[in-house]
Amino acid sequence: MMTGAAVPSQESSPAAPGHGRRRRRGLTGLAAVVIGVLAVVAWAVGAFGGHHGRSDGVTDNGYPTSVATVTEGSLVSQLGASGTLEYTTSDGSGYSVVNQASGTFSKLPSTGEAFSRGQVLYRVSDDPVILLYGSTPVYRSLSGGDSGPDVRELNANLVALGYATSSELDPDSDYFSYETAYALERLQLKLGEEQTGSLTEGQAVFLPGRIRISTVSATLGTNAGPGAPIMQGTSTSRHVVVNLDAAEQTEVAVGESVQITLPDGQATPGILSSVGTVASSSGSSGSGATLPVYITLKHPGAASTLDQAPVTVEITTAAVKDALIVPIDALLALSGGGYAVETVNAEGVHQLAAVTLGTFDDANGTVQVTGELRPGERIVVPNA
Repeated sequence: MMTGAAVPSQESSPAAPGHGRRRRRGLTGLAAVVIGVLAVVAWAVGAFGGHHGRSDGVTDNGYPTSVATVTEGSLVSQLGASGTLEYTTSDGSGYSVVNQASGTFSKLPSTGEAFSRGQVLYRVSDDPVILLYGSTPVYRSLSGGDSGPDVRELNANLVALGYATSSELDPDSDYFSYETAYALERLQLKLGEEQTGSLTEGQAVFLPGRIRISTVSATLGTNAGPGAPIMQGTSTSRHVVVNLDAAEQTEVAVGESVQITLPDGQATPGILSSVGTVASSSGSSGSGATLPVYITLKHPGAASTLDQAPVTVEITTAAVKDALIVPIDALLALSGGGYAVETVNAEGVHQLAAVTLGTFDDANGTVQVTGELRPGERIVVPNA
């Protein structure tokens, strides 16, 4: 096999036009292979340097080699990382429960408990505070004639809980009607409360969805002060959190496919749901900056009851179809820049063919190339 010079960094290498991201460290691994076994022969580079296609025929230099075949097909580039499977939202945001009731905390949830819409989250002076779904926090009492986004959320919850039908009470209405009051009375009856048909400010907490309690800062028997956060929670769904090297942020995007390997070795698919925007650093020097990446499992049941479990992930960062594919270790770095592969025809004549690099598939040790190559053509690779 003809030998080659040290491989330049990937940042300076050309990328195949028209294709997406590829891993920056693809050529770093390649360099370790090529540098260890290849050095461009001066006369060969000189003969090739004035051509943009194939060089004249040359003879083998005797280095132990074998022959591979140029293939055509689909190729994906993946970024590998370690992560943790844990209870969190799809973007890592948490839920803060702010109390608006006055009295004494008489019942509080335990860490790890989960609550759904309509359930009693905690009690103040034995009066229930229920969980309702919505993005507008409680800031006033609600009664007949009121209107606004908080009333719309109340109407939607009453219908979702079955205390009115959508034909009786429009769940998209932002008006507190007679139907709202009647449905609310039915809910208060179920809770064993006085049927006032009004919702006082401290009777409910609105959160985006189901909550799993992570910490409780309030203490039983202490005074409940309106406006104070008393507990924190997360989603009841589990996601994979990966602290990704901040330098690799541009290589991943929301919506990309992910393969997750669980602690028992089982693989399950996921989707990258969110990429953090605030980097954190490790160490006093501030080096090792990372960004949180959140991955949603396509099949949550595959994770069974795991929590805070270590996992590995492979994030698909690029995919191409109908690509010309060669082994990474077939690449030769040219002293004047760029890359080539060494072809061999049926008569045993060896030639250099210039190639432009595209997407790397490090998992399979292959790379997409463009140039004067054809599917099925034989190329030289070093012996394993």
